[in-house]
Amino acid sequence: MKTVIALLFTFIGLSSFAQTNLNDYKYIIVPKKFDAFKNMNQHQTSTLIKHLFTGKSFVAVYDDQLPEDLKVNRCLGLIADLQDDSNLFSTKTTINLIDCNDKVVFNSMQGISKEKEYKEAYNEAIKESMRSFNGMNYKYTAKDKKDQTVTVSFKNDVKKLDESKASKILKDEKANENAKKVPAIISEETEKTQYYKDNTPIASNVKKTESEKSALKRLEVNRSVAKNIWYAQATDNGYQLVDSSPKVRMNLMKSSTDNVYMARTDTKNGMVYKKDGNWVFEYYENDRLVQEELNIKF
Repeated sequence: MKTVIALLFTFIGLSSFAQTNLNDYKYIIVPKKFDAFKNMNQHQTSTLIKHLFTGKSFVAVYDDQLPEDLKVNRCLGLIADLQDDSNLFSTKTTINLIDCNDKVVFNSMQGISKEKEYKEAYNEAIKESMRSFNGMNYKYTAKDKKDQTVTVSFKNDVKKLDESKASKILKDEKANENAKKVPAIISEETEKTQYYKDNTPIASNVKKTESEKSALKRLEVNRSVAKNIWYAQATDNGYQLVDSSPKVRMNLMKSSTDNVYMARTDTKNGMVYKKDGNWVFEYYENDRLVQEELNIKF
């Protein structure tokens, strides 16, 4: 009995320690390509992990779409690393969270799947690994400013700045943004409609302007798509979405998670899930990750 009580207190202590550690970090950085795979978002691992972290109240961002404060101080975020220990008989995954000093601050439980299809197997194993974050009630708590070390990246160099220099950089960037009169809502809409280029981000005003214009064009298209109502008709393994013609526009196949479907149109394959009360179709197009809001009536 004493042994059981001791183990229980040890577990509670470790859980509390992990909770405190994670509350120190503002972002979860999700790579678009994990080291375990050859291709970007292979088996939809990146989009799934970002979606699951967001569903657990973490602020998850892709590694090439970092917020301004995270660009200035990379220590605000933890990198989500997917460890693949699969073999011929089963798919095994572990999710590690790594800080800016390459130190692992959290290891998830190992998720295991016996599914034969790779996509379904990784989907099941990753969801099981993410159970380690259940019940954490994560809430970001900023550290004492006196204890913060700010890291600024200039191309390939990493330099340490004190608090006053970092504050000046943030004020200058904010002044530049106000001068350009860029509406703050753009960043929120870009969160729903991701527009990507397959290259390393370069600190350039020209690139930033081009990216914002491209994102706005994509948003205009997605707004018109969202206005069209598609009606869900039940099938053996999910639903088919039809328009008012009626014409079948998309097929939805059920997954092991509620409100998450594998989706297929005549030209696109992806996933449809519910986010903030809205249905989102997420897929890759010409190596660019796209998210479209759908208007579905069940």
